[in-house]
Amino acid sequence: MNKRYIFTACLAGSLLLSTSCEKFLVQDHPTSVYDELWWNTAADAELGLYRGYVGIPDGLSGRQIMFLDALSDQLVARQSTRGEYEAYVKGIQASDWDKANHIYMDDYKTIRRVNRLLENIGRVYMEEPLRERFILEARALRAYYHMELLMLFGGVPIVTTALSPEESKMERNTAEEVYEFVKTELAFCAEQLPERYDFADRTRITSGIAYSLLTRVALFFHDYPTAKEASLKVIESEVYQLHRSANPANSYRDLFGYAGESNNERIFFRENGNSAAFTTIGMPSEGGQSVLSPTAAIVDAYQLKDGRNLQELPADSIALFHRDPNHKDMRDPRLKASILLVGDTFMSSTLNPFDNSNINANRLGNQYSTVTGYWVKKYLDERDKTPSASTRNLDFMIIRYAEVLLSYAEALVESGEWSHPDVLYYVNLVRNRAGMPSATLEKYNSEEKMRQLIRQERTVELAFEGVHYFDIRRWGTWENVMNGVVYGAVDPATGRKIEVETRTTNGNRSYWWPIPEVEMLSNPNMVQNPGY
Repeated sequence: MNKRYIFTACLAGSLLLSTSCEKFLVQDHPTSVYDELWWNTAADAELGLYRGYVGIPDGLSGRQIMFLDALSDQLVARQSTRGEYEAYVKGIQASDWDKANHIYMDDYKTIRRVNRLLENIGRVYMEEPLRERFILEARALRAYYHMELLMLFGGVPIVTTALSPEESKMERNTAEEVYEFVKTELAFCAEQLPERYDFADRTRITSGIAYSLLTRVALFFHDYPTAKEASLKVIESEVYQLHRSANPANSYRDLFGYAGESNNERIFFRENGNSAAFTTIGMPSEGGQSVLSPTAAIVDAYQLKDGRNLQELPADSIALFHRDPNHKDMRDPRLKASILLVGDTFMSSTLNPFDNSNINANRLGNQYSTVTGYWVKKYLDERDKTPSASTRNLDFMIIRYAEVLLSYAEALVESGEWSHPDVLYYVNLVRNRAGMPSATLEKYNSEEKMRQLIRQERTVELAFEGVHYFDIRRWGTWENVMNGVVYGAVDPATGRKIEVETRTTNGNRSYWWPIPEVEMLSNPNMVQNPGY
């Protein structure tokens, strides 16, 4: 936790005596050991570094990365106990918005922990190569947390020391300054870190993770040369590959279940990161809760198996696929792997949200059921209904190799190299793995067409993985897709898509999240983002 928060908590809460507040400010917890007494052995450094990894977000619990796509046109979130996502999409979030507060505080808390390690590891008795590696891991983690703050809040204070109370009232750095800091740190660490570790250290920061993070942030800030170079480093390392199951038809589906959990496609992942899957994307008939519901927009984004988009079809065919999205199993197999549709079966339940009988726990309007008529299938595994030691919880992939391949292709296109053979080669690797036909230059014969192909491919390949929210902002499609009515499945009684909610998003105001109110009150040097 950043000391500015701790200072506010001490004053406003009156929970500690004034003599205790300063102790709280210079430690992560009032009862923790002073730095002078703690940092002695390699085990102390190991624990200190571990505390820096604690801030890595989960998929469907804690920081819940998948929920970010409820701030996009892919998902609708309900149940305010999981966060006020509805406030954001309706444009009424304020500086006390809970999600902004949570992430801002959590990131700075973890940055402080990492800085404490970096300031004290030099006097720890340990082997020098291990010390150097720990320092690189810590710097990469610190860059990651700054990167997350940057991509959500814009310019924020760059914090590279464990601040004293007198130093805590920092001014914001510009977005450009934070980007340069993140870029420089990640690039340096990527060059020095190992490419892989033993199984016991499989979740630790590698060179590939650092380059992949650099790719993502560079794309967000339209630094395409950096994104191209960093993503190519990951590809040329030959450490990662697209996952393929024994039955190739199941390759994409298995990625998000226990059958394919340990794979060479995952680059940056949170172990056991989906501990709340069944109570977030499950259905009431099986004891779950549907907090997240896919929209018609994402269902309509999947192509037909012959490579045509819905908008390329005649009007009567479009209407048919609106009523029956996977008619005769003619759609991109990733649709079936990612979304449960009307009439699909999961475990013992046949899903029909339009059956209004009281015995149908999955009906529209039921408190814990879908609000769109669709369910998220990605990361939903029936074994999580009753977790056990044998199933643990599914790992959540923050970045996987398919994203890097698509990012490299996009960086080429946006650098003016849309006809470079690598573009279609890597796009088609991703498409073919999913069971889709290769895209060709005959159809995608211009820069704009190739750009739209890659955007469509990212939308469906990475659906519900917390990537799309950042994509629509950097693509400039943000206001187009986040204003107006959100639609769900076609109601057979009316023949029309149900209207779920109306969204109002001011791009200038909502593009950056609000600096938390508690920060504004405690730090006179802090400047709020526009519109709050």
